[in-house]
Amino acid sequence: MHRFHYLFTRAFRRNCCSEMGRNKNKKKSGQDRRQNQGYTEIVKKNEAFENYYKEQKIIPEEEWEPFLEALRRSLPATFRITGFRGQAQEVLKFVKGNYINNLVDKTAEGEDVDKPYPLPWYPDEAAWQLNHDRQILRKVPALEKLHKFLVSETDSGNISRQELVSMIPPLLLDVKSNHLVLDMCAAPGSKTAQIIEALHRDETTHMPEGVVIGNDNDNKRCYIMVHQAKRLNSPCCMVVNHDARFFPKLFVNRPDGTKEQIMYDRVLCDVPCSGDGTLRKNVIIWKQWAQTSAISLHNLQRQILKRGSELLAVGGKLVYSTCSFNPIENEAVVASVLRESEGSLQLLDVSNQLPGLKRRPGLQTWKVINETPEEYARIEDVPEKKRRRYLQSMWPPSEEEAEGLNLHRCMRIVPHDQNSGGFFVAVIEKSKRLPHEKEPVLKAITPAAKMESETVGEEPIKDDTETTRGGQESATSVEEAGYTKDDSITETAATSVTENAATSVTENAATSVTEDDAAKEQTATSNEGDIEGNTSNQDTEEPPHKKPCVERGHYNTFKEDPFVYFEGDEAIWPDIKEFYKLDDGFPIKQLLTRSIGGKKRNLYFTNEKVKSIIQSNQDKLKVINSGVKMMSRSDAEGVNCSFRLSQEGIDCLFPFMANRRVLVDKSDVIKLLSTECPFDCTFSEKMQNQIHRIGQGSLVFVCDSEIENVNQATLKSLIIVGWKGKTSVRSYLDKNSRDHYLRMCGVDVIKKDSSESKKHLESVKTVKVDVKEDLEEEAVEDGEDVMEKEMSNTEDLNVQPNDEEVSSAEDVSSMSHDLQGNASSSAENSTNDKT
Repeated sequence: MHRFHYLFTRAFRRNCCSEMGRNKNKKKSGQDRRQNQGYTEIVKKNEAFENYYKEQKIIPEEEWEPFLEALRRSLPATFRITGFRGQAQEVLKFVKGNYINNLVDKTAEGEDVDKPYPLPWYPDEAAWQLNHDRQILRKVPALEKLHKFLVSETDSGNISRQELVSMIPPLLLDVKSNHLVLDMCAAPGSKTAQIIEALHRDETTHMPEGVVIGNDNDNKRCYIMVHQAKRLNSPCCMVVNHDARFFPKLFVNRPDGTKEQIMYDRVLCDVPCSGDGTLRKNVIIWKQWAQTSAISLHNLQRQILKRGSELLAVGGKLVYSTCSFNPIENEAVVASVLRESEGSLQLLDVSNQLPGLKRRPGLQTWKVINETPEEYARIEDVPEKKRRRYLQSMWPPSEEEAEGLNLHRCMRIVPHDQNSGGFFVAVIEKSKRLPHEKEPVLKAITPAAKMESETVGEEPIKDDTETTRGGQESATSVEEAGYTKDDSITETAATSVTENAATSVTENAATSVTEDDAAKEQTATSNEGDIEGNTSNQDTEEPPHKKPCVERGHYNTFKEDPFVYFEGDEAIWPDIKEFYKLDDGFPIKQLLTRSIGGKKRNLYFTNEKVKSIIQSNQDKLKVINSGVKMMSRSDAEGVNCSFRLSQEGIDCLFPFMANRRVLVDKSDVIKLLSTECPFDCTFSEKMQNQIHRIGQGSLVFVCDSEIENVNQATLKSLIIVGWKGKTSVRSYLDKNSRDHYLRMCGVDVIKKDSSESKKHLESVKTVKVDVKEDLEEEAVEDGEDVMEKEMSNTEDLNVQPNDEEVSSAEDVSSMSHDLQGNASSSAENSTNDKT
């Protein structure tokens, strides 16, 4: 019986496997047929689009053909050099000298090559445009080196690849180092990164007082924003996850025992939109565009702008922007909020800012057209069954009212003016409190009030991760936040609230959209392009339970793990302070960890105002990530400190260090970054004398030809975190950061990689021959015909020299040892993957 059961089971499995194989082959065959057919090319024409905007008269009739012709061309590539890095000018000098001035006008095939040129309106020649799209940039040999350079420097944070029109809103915000900035729809984060740069532009201080809060409604896209922000290594940034329409009022506890509401000096509302200004890069919109998109999004956009104006401090600036041509999403939204403000908000004239930028004035009148298309002259003309989708605010104001609102001060960017995408920008200033804003009141926090607030007064963290239908992105830029305000800019930068205001986070928020509107919300198309995020909480004895909470009928995601700030008496701190000889002035209470018990793995750092916001709003603010990594645990033998330095946070820590700093020459940096774990004796005598006086452990290398003493180092100096072993040293940099520092030392990394690729190919061929000979000998000795089988296992060694995929020569050496049966490998070779 058991024998029968065994045979039956084996036959059944064999038949199932055969059937699965046949189905797999059928599926693969179908995939091959579809692959051979290719994708149907999208026709860049949409009559509804053309007829609609001809009726709206967004451009003169004689410019219509140049307008369409520009929209049908691919979008050119643009990039921006990070403005606040100390080596920004060196990077610009390197780009111009090695990749721009050396470009030829024509390729060997006779193709024209347009050299990159600086955008005339962007300060300090920090933004450049190349009149080729990204695909051409990768394929044309004359531009291949430039493309590789841009990819490498983008990963290391020294260059941002960002669309031209996307750079405009952060510049018009005019951010200062002490400002509190809120970016309401920030993902994926390129505008946020630009605002962080503006916050750090004052190089007289290594740590700004201000704060940038980058918010987005989509939880997953918040982590994309974290990746963008972490490239800049700023301790002044927070990434949070809330619905922008109901962004909570945040409070901080003052030293005198009162509670005050945070008001923002700058607010960016880069709202979700239909995105037809991005037709040059999102060609699918040619096929999907419809008039009804703007109708569905208008109320959402109006609510976000209204909420942003409520959170704006008196004297502060707000920038409203979309990547849409549609006046229903642009001038109509702005006019509606201005009308309701009763003179509290005014459009600023920015025509004299950014000289060289070609722009068009805002529209004074427009039409409301349905999908038929049929024009509705007024809301009463809309059929009753459709009226719920339309709002009175969609219709243009009277001619007299439009003049009073100064809608001509809005800014429109059209593609044929300067070979760009389409964009809309309006800069708004708040001169006084809004009509519904309450008089600021300072209220003392009594023990009873504090207990009541902790039990019933505070809202639970809401789940604002609900994404709007349509699958598009919600984009806004992160702004800087600070409590120290410039009185000339913000009249009442921080105002206190009453007890009732403290218990209602979304009081006076914009009214919610109708069900029909919510069903058709779309998120803004992105102008830009995965790091795991962290939350910042503290003052808890146990980790919070990850319980979902309900908001509007759906479950919230769980709370992030808390970030716990140091109290000043941490057991691990004395060893760290003694090992690195840290100054007493170092703000230890701004360090935080993610673990409450057990060993602390990483130490993070924020500025004082980020800390205050996080500690005062733990129950109402959903923080995804904040702070820069300053140290990581490294329990190495023979080292008196259990924490090594991190490159990410060294700029914040270096001014407080008095030990374990080594001043090196460029030749030493080149040796350090070109060789894995070089021996001490291979460096210059100057460097050897310094490192021999330092014991094992983490240290900092400083390279600057203009200084004679390490204490003279500035933000422009090359500061590299490394490790000293018994007889060798190494750096703690990833490959792209190594390449950056090598470029700053005058090394042509492209040629270096090319030569290593050739060595790699030769090594692979040698390894293949050796393995082949060994297999032949084994086949003869064993007397078995195993040659064909074994050689098939070596086919993977036939590697082609692809510059982007090929490994380093050290990797090949390590692989060679494995193939020849050498089971042991040195610790030095084990780190070759990082080079």
